[in-house]
Amino acid sequence: MNYQSTLTPPAPTDRVATAPADNESAARPHRAVAIIPARGGSKGIPLKNLQKVAGVSLLARAINAAKSTPSIDRVVVSTDHEGIAAEAIRAGAEVSHRPADIAGDTATSESALIYTLASLGEEFDTTVFMQCTSPFIDSASIANAVAAVRDGESDVVFSAVEDHSFLWRLDEGESAVAVGHEASFRPRRQDRAKHYNETGAFYVMRTDGLIEHGHRFFGRVTIEEVPPEHAREIDDMSDLSLVRAIASTQETAQVIDVDALVTDFDGVHTDDGAYVDEDGNEQVRVHRGDGMGVSRLVKSGVPVMILSKERNPVVTRRAEKLHVDVTQGVDNKSKVLASWIEEQGLDAARVAYVGNDINDLEAFDVVGWPIAVADAHPKVLAAARVVLDRPGGKGAVREVCDLIPVPNSATEQLPARTLTSVLSSDSHHKQPSIQQQQPLLTNHAEGLRTNRKQVS
Repeated sequence: MNYQSTLTPPAPTDRVATAPADNESAARPHRAVAIIPARGGSKGIPLKNLQKVAGVSLLARAINAAKSTPSIDRVVVSTDHEGIAAEAIRAGAEVSHRPADIAGDTATSESALIYTLASLGEEFDTTVFMQCTSPFIDSASIANAVAAVRDGESDVVFSAVEDHSFLWRLDEGESAVAVGHEASFRPRRQDRAKHYNETGAFYVMRTDGLIEHGHRFFGRVTIEEVPPEHAREIDDMSDLSLVRAIASTQETAQVIDVDALVTDFDGVHTDDGAYVDEDGNEQVRVHRGDGMGVSRLVKSGVPVMILSKERNPVVTRRAEKLHVDVTQGVDNKSKVLASWIEEQGLDAARVAYVGNDINDLEAFDVVGWPIAVADAHPKVLAAARVVLDRPGGKGAVREVCDLIPVPNSATEQLPARTLTSVLSSDSHHKQPSIQQQQPLLTNHAEGLRTNRKQVS
């Protein structure tokens, strides 16, 4: 069989792989590959595989589950879409570019699996077929299934959940007909034989059996039972909304491993309220603990920026006190944020953005760590990768800062402040009106960034 690799990485090869001799097979270690088919032509939800749950794309969630399984040696995404390919590489997988004749609505998953296996340049004992539509795949369950196939206990293992439903179908006359049970006999749940519902999350197979039979069920087929909370599958927007809501309440971060932090101001540093005097001057309340958290990051050279839609001198004064960058008067947060990330030489996947309202959603799409304060808008909570325990203005910024790891030695004193304010040069003598301010980046911490590579 000729192997023409279309994987990125590694570089293409033209070598011919031959089956090892019996003594070679016994000597070499077991090898398993995870293949994740991800077409770009989903109709129910456009580009469904790139939709995010808790701030992480469905594709990346599947890749993460595979990469977290020690018994899987390679993770490959089979796709016909450049955007999906880019996301796969960003998440640490290889890419097999699928030809058009096996990328349409009628193409089987098996055709993608077999095509990809032929392109790998090496043989694998076990193939793990995973689907992006299951966002809560547990790597421990995959490992159990791989072990069963590796040890010869099964030829095929698939994920399933126990199901006690009474199923019915409609006959040609539109009358209901019982399926798998007698309509006249309704035994109690504990008296019925166990039935299982295929979750579609993963299928683990002997590779040679898959190639021989051309489908995923052959030989001795067994089940890896998963709990109901891992059995969610996304077919339409209602499913997606449900799993987003579930993820926002169940998934919490112990560590936010990022290289930079960007936050909104109103509703994050504040409780989204303001005191306004008779002359229209505004005052806001901030949390002192937030300052301690930000100081810890700034001293260690982690870039921090406040990105605000509003133009208000109080935002500048707060940024000045915290020694962080500030950009305000911004209508398009995503554009400004992406530009700032590029200027700082950062990887967007390793940047956190903290927001609270729907105008922060566009910024969420730019970064790898979208974070919501506890009292954020429901749409923001659903889109966040992490939901903080604290609300805006009541320690939320301190909470996120404390979750970002920095070296213990980061205790150096801040340098003398050399702030270039968005306010006019005589602002200490006369505070300008909001109309006089311009949407402008204020860079406070350039001197602190010389050691960024050491702390990233």
